[in-house]
Amino acid sequence: MKYENWNIIGFDRANAVNFLQNGINPLVSVFLSSRGITELKEAQAFINKDSAVFYDPFLMADMDKAVKAIKKAVKDKERFAIYGDYDVDGMTASVVLAKWLESQNAEYKIYIPERAGDGYGLNKAAIETLSEQNYKFIITVDCGITAKDEALYASELGMKLIITDHHECRDELPIAEAVINPKRPDCAYPYKSLAGVGVAFKLVCALENDYLSAGIFDKYIEYVAVGTVADVMPLTGENRDLVRLGLEKINTNPEPCFRSILLDINSEIKEVTTTTIGYTIAPRLNAAGRMGEPMISVNLMLTDDENEAKALSAKLNELNTKRRELETEIYDSAIKMLGDDIPDTPIILSSTKWDQGVTGIVAAKIAERFQLPTIVISIDEDGIGRGSCRSFGSFLLYDALCTCEDLFDNFGGHEKAAGITIPEKNIDKLQKSLSAFYQEKKDEISKYSLEIDFEIEKPNELLLIKNIEELKSLEPFGRGNPTLKACMLNVKLVSLLSIGNGKHSKLKVEKMVFDKDGNKEPFIMECIFFTVTNDELGVKVGDYIDVVFEPQKNEFRGLCNLQLQLLDLRRSKG
Repeated sequence: MKYENWNIIGFDRANAVNFLQNGINPLVSVFLSSRGITELKEAQAFINKDSAVFYDPFLMADMDKAVKAIKKAVKDKERFAIYGDYDVDGMTASVVLAKWLESQNAEYKIYIPERAGDGYGLNKAAIETLSEQNYKFIITVDCGITAKDEALYASELGMKLIITDHHECRDELPIAEAVINPKRPDCAYPYKSLAGVGVAFKLVCALENDYLSAGIFDKYIEYVAVGTVADVMPLTGENRDLVRLGLEKINTNPEPCFRSILLDINSEIKEVTTTTIGYTIAPRLNAAGRMGEPMISVNLMLTDDENEAKALSAKLNELNTKRRELETEIYDSAIKMLGDDIPDTPIILSSTKWDQGVTGIVAAKIAERFQLPTIVISIDEDGIGRGSCRSFGSFLLYDALCTCEDLFDNFGGHEKAAGITIPEKNIDKLQKSLSAFYQEKKDEISKYSLEIDFEIEKPNELLLIKNIEELKSLEPFGRGNPTLKACMLNVKLVSLLSIGNGKHSKLKVEKMVFDKDGNKEPFIMECIFFTVTNDELGVKVGDYIDVVFEPQKNEFRGLCNLQLQLLDLRRSKG
C-alpha cells in the first residue's frame, strides 16, 4: 500500500439513476453523484460548456481606482514597471499586462526578481533601481499584498503603485493607488480563487471594459490557463471555465510560444490537457526562473516571431535539463542530511551549497516522502536564507508561519505552499516554533488518505471505452475537480510483468461478473502501475487484491482498449 488510508466516498444511487434516465452517460452520472451534485440542472450545467459564468471585474475592490490611474498614466505617457514573480503564474501575469500596455503603445519594463538575489516579492533595492531608471508607475502581478514597508518606500520615492495579487492578506493592507485582490476581506468579488494571472486578466478586462467578448479571451486566455494550472489553483467556478477556454485555444490555434514548447516536448501530442500543462509546459517555463533567467520564458511568451520562439524554447530545454540534474543533487543531499531517523515533526533543512531555484521541488518531494510539512532553505553568503515551504495533509502551513512571522524578513503564500526569507540565526527558532505548533494541532490534522470516488462492482457495464470517453465532458481536471478515482475490491491477479527496465509493473486482473443472461463470467482488465516494481507490489499471481485506479483509453498501433492506471493496491481482506 502506498497510502495509509483509503476513503471510499461512494455515490447516491437515486441521483445517479435520475441523471441516467435524463440522458447523462452512466459513468458520468455516477461520477457527478459521487461529487455531491444532487440536482439535474446542476449536473447538466457542469457538463454544458455554454453555461460559463464570468464576473464583472469591477466587483473587485479598488478596480475602478486602478483603471482610472492606469488610463491617466497611459495618456500622460508615463513609464510603467510591471513587477512580477519568478514562477509561471507571475510570468504569465506579467505577459498579460505587458501585451495590454503594448496595445496602448505605452512604454513599459517587466521586472522579474531573481530567486537567489532578490527573493520573493517586492524589495526596496529593486524599487530604488526602477525609480532611478525613471519608472514612476509600478504595477505588481502575483505579489505585493504583504509588502507594507516596500509600498511605503515607493511612495517616499514619489512613485505610484498598484498591487494586484491573489495571496493571503494580512490584517493591514499596503498603502497604494489601488490594491486588487479577491481575498481582501472587503472585496465583493464572488470568486476568491483566481490565480495571479487571473487577477491580472481581470484588470485588463476592466481596462478594456470588456469581460465577455471572444476578442478579449482570444488575446490572453492561453496565458491565463497555463498560469492557473501551473499555480495549482482550484479548477472550480470561474477558473474551470477560464482553463477550459484556454485549452481550446491551445489545441486549435496556439501562440508561437506554446507551439514551440509542444514541438520540443513531443510532436505527437494529440491533445493538450491540464496534465500536459502541469507536467510538461509549466516545468519548462519554470526552469528559467529556477535557474536565474526568468526573462527567457517571459520573452518567449511575448514574441510573435516563430523563429525567435523556437530559439528561446530550445534554451528552455537546456535549462530544464540542468534543473533536473540540480534537483537530483540537492534532493540526495537533503535525504543524506536527514540520516536514518524518521522525523515526526515539520522538516526544516538548510545549506549554503543549495541553489534556491529548485528548493521548492525538493521540499515537495520530501514532504510527500515523509508525509510532513517541509521547508528547504538556501543560505547566501550574507547569512540570509530563502526557503520554499510545502505543506502536507490538512496542515495549514500559512497559519503556522503567521504565528512566528517575527522570525522572517519576509514571507507570503498559501495554505499549502509559501516562501520565506529568514536570517540563518533564526532557523533553529523556526524549527522549535513550527514543531510546537504542529504538536499542538497534531490531533486535528487529518491522516493522509487516498480519496476514492466510488467502488465499481460491475466493470462490464461502467468501464466501457465509450463511457471513459464521455468523462471528457467533465474536464478540465485538476485541484478542486480531480480526475475520477475508482476502486474494485476482491479482484484476482492473473498476470504480472515487469516493464520499463524493471521500474514499472503491468498487471492483469479478473473480476467475476454477470452477463446479460445472468451467467457468471470473468471480466479481464489490463493495469499499469508506474514507478512501482514487481517486488514493491508485495503480491503474487493468484492473490485476491483491491485496486484503486484511474480508467483510461489506451491507444497503440491503431488498437484501442481499456487500461487501469493504478494508484494503489492491497491484499483483499476476504
